Amino acid sequence: MSATEAPPAPAAEPARPGPVRGVLAFLRNVWRQLTSMRTALILLFLLAVASLPGALLPQWSLNSAKTAQYIADYPTLGPWLDRFGFFEVFGSPWYSAIYLLLFISLVGCLTPRTWEFVGQLRARPVATPRNLSRLPHHDRREVAGPVDEVADRITAGLRGWRFARRAEERPARPGAVADGVAGRADAVTISGEKGYLRELGNLVFHFSLVGLLVAIAVGKLVGYEGSVIVNVGSQFCSTSPASYDNFRPGLLVDGTDLTPFCLDVRTFTAGYTQAGQAISFAADVGSQTGAAAGGDAWDDNLLQVNDPLRLAGERVYLIGHGFTPHFSVAFPDGTVRDYEQPFAPEPNDPNFTSQGAVKILDPPGVTGDDVRKRQLAIVGIFAPTATLAHGGIMTSEFPSAQNPGVAVDVYRGDLGMEGGRSQSVFAIDTDQVDKGALVKQARTNLMTGQSVTLDDGTVITFTGYNEWVSLQTSYDPAQGWALVFAVTLLIGLMISLVIKRRRVWFRLYPANPPTQSGPGDRTVVEIGGLARTDQAGYGEEFDRLAMLADIVSTKR
Repeated sequence: MSATEAPPAPAAEPARPGPVRGVLAFLRNVWRQLTSMRTALILLFLLAVASLPGALLPQWSLNSAKTAQYIADYPTLGPWLDRFGFFEVFGSPWYSAIYLLLFISLVGCLTPRTWEFVGQLRARPVATPRNLSRLPHHDRREVAGPVDEVADRITAGLRGWRFARRAEERPARPGAVADGVAGRADAVTISGEKGYLRELGNLVFHFSLVGLLVAIAVGKLVGYEGSVIVNVGSQFCSTSPASYDNFRPGLLVDGTDLTPFCLDVRTFTAGYTQAGQAISFAADVGSQTGAAAGGDAWDDNLLQVNDPLRLAGERVYLIGHGFTPHFSVAFPDGTVRDYEQPFAPEPNDPNFTSQGAVKILDPPGVTGDDVRKRQLAIVGIFAPTATLAHGGIMTSEFPSAQNPGVAVDVYRGDLGMEGGRSQSVFAIDTDQVDKGALVKQARTNLMTGQSVTLDDGTVITFTGYNEWVSLQTSYDPAQGWALVFAVTLLIGLMISLVIKRRRVWFRLYPANPPTQSGPGDRTVVEIGGLARTDQAGYGEEFDRLAMLADIVSTKR
């Protein structure tokens, strides 16, 4: 470079993207990651893991008393779990976020796959590769007949395949000139594809999963469930959430538009073998719906386990039964009152030994502050077929009521019902006993007609029992769609597992040079096969395809 020449200008730095373009690029990358199948699988796994606390921990919507007791038993961990929504998992923001992201990811992943699949269906099978010997499955043979005739026979044997036939100019062997014919040999290629139903099955499976998620979400938004215990011989009317012992509404349900219906539980029958194994449970119930609810006309129904009663879009299930002992209490002032309270069967007792408590909050003849000091509680067990075990402990030896009896503790004092803290209807607050506010007055076993007398002259008599049934009502307008999507999901999964995606190519060209008098009388057939999956079995099918030319040639 001479002294008079100017130095070269420095290379210009690449322009940096502006802030808007940078944000758009970031959002585009986030969208690509979110709509990838890998992200969808991760979110599906997270959804399953996030559902575990809802199954392992008590939930406010299912059992508020048990949830409150759990928090009280774990004063350090419980409040933190409650703060982060572990006692209301399926309505928590973080669970909803996973659910929504999974839905978006599946939709974003499936949309381009669907268009790609449609494009594959509309497009012709791919052209034959140049070197078929490099494919996993390859064969070469020579058959009798000209190229076009052999090609016709092969295409006739490709039933059920999508195939395309193409002409191809193939250089002849060096020096292959005969009788003035140029040294070129026309070839025919045949491309065949099969197994498109596999991708269709994949799409059906994933779209069904999306539909199932939507159906479940709709059910959680506008559906509801309620459970109630009804004594045999009593009636129940569904008019508001207050009618139920436990009501679990959807997020958009306020309980003001429930469909009214009434049930009259007339009889209940339980069948057992001689060994005490249950064989049948059935309740004879009358039903009223809509404007007829509350009238005199009843429809007769037989309600059985796993056979719900359908009323105006709702389903009524028989989910359990038990016993309600009856007590007659004669107070010191001469007043006699009858009390009854359903007892809960012990979970692991097949003979229906049941526990419960009868709470008497307003004893007659007592006024002022003495009312809270003179409340009574009859706590104990009910045995349908009572027997005394070792030590005088009462148990039941058969699930039906053949010899009913009760073993009770009678307490007097303050039951603690005015403190605002919820209590189980089947038990008393043991803290009141520990504080001395409730004092045990008697412990005894009673058969039907027997009594116990307290120190103040109160006489408690066990007068009998009746049975109760536990009913659950459920309303889910999307349940039918959930069943449809579940069935199509299984169908799509089976199709994607059974169907194999595979391709085959044939290249046909004359084995001997053509002449002016006509084409060659023998044809070379090169076959190549490729399976889109590693599933075994295509090798045998490829052997059958490779024999197409030989089989059809023997049929001449």
